[in-house]
Amino acid sequence: MAVTFTVLGSGSAGNCTVISSSRTQILVDAGLSCRETVRRMRRAGLDPERTDAVLVTHEHTDHVNGVERLSRVLKVPVYMSAGTYEGWRCWARDKSKPDTLPRREEFQSGIGFNVGDIQVLPFTVPHDTNDPVGFTFVVEGVKLGLTTDLGCIPRNVVEALRGCKLLMIESNHDLEMLRTGPYPWPVKQRVMSRVGHLSNEALAEFFSNEYDNCAAYVVLAHLSEQNNHPEVARRAAQRALRCADSEPSAAKAGYADPVPVPGTSSLLLASQDEGLNSIIL
Repeated sequence: MAVTFTVLGSGSAGNCTVISSSRTQILVDAGLSCRETVRRMRRAGLDPERTDAVLVTHEHTDHVNGVERLSRVLKVPVYMSAGTYEGWRCWARDKSKPDTLPRREEFQSGIGFNVGDIQVLPFTVPHDTNDPVGFTFVVEGVKLGLTTDLGCIPRNVVEALRGCKLLMIESNHDLEMLRTGPYPWPVKQRVMSRVGHLSNEALAEFFSNEYDNCAAYVVLAHLSEQNNHPEVARRAAQRALRCADSEPSAAKAGYADPVPVPGTSSLLLASQDEGLNSIIL
């Protein structure tokens, strides 16, 4: 009975991740277009028609761009908090898009719910939207954690992520690259704020001081194409995780097969264009 975790895309141009059990398949975020989501699912060997639900972390474009169309094409409910739903409706009106969903389920942060045989727990994260969340999932006895788009890692997030056998977490920017990069200063301030995006340095501090080292796989996600580099992010995380080998311990970004290293976390990078090949747990 396999648990499958597939990243279709991760970054400012669109985020979508697929989590599957033997009976249930859910999408987390729908930032790619409906057509591109379906195309990438098929490329990864996933059947879009098996999808049971779409879960949304927050209402920024790169997480909701395809949500309305996907919900209609796949005929599935969309799970959002009340605050995210209102934020999404405002976004949709601004973009001249439909602002209603054929099927919507509401959740509250801190209160678990089930989608088929997948247990879901949303938890609050610090980001500049109405009611942003990360998720943990228990799938056939395996706990997975997914959190991107957070400016810092407060205690509730640390506690939520304990015991995860797979952890997907943001490593958005290198501080020096951001400071000297092309963004206007107000945007830089926003990204660096406690409700912005998580830097390589902040993630490394979490790995060094708070992380419980339980995950067989750690996936670095939502890397900035302007203010980060995959090798910079990987090395910062790898040093903090105290990896013995200076070379990558698993497959790099793209659809290469990841191979776990016994006794350590396999460190992978999810990319914008290629996502990350299915991890089977």
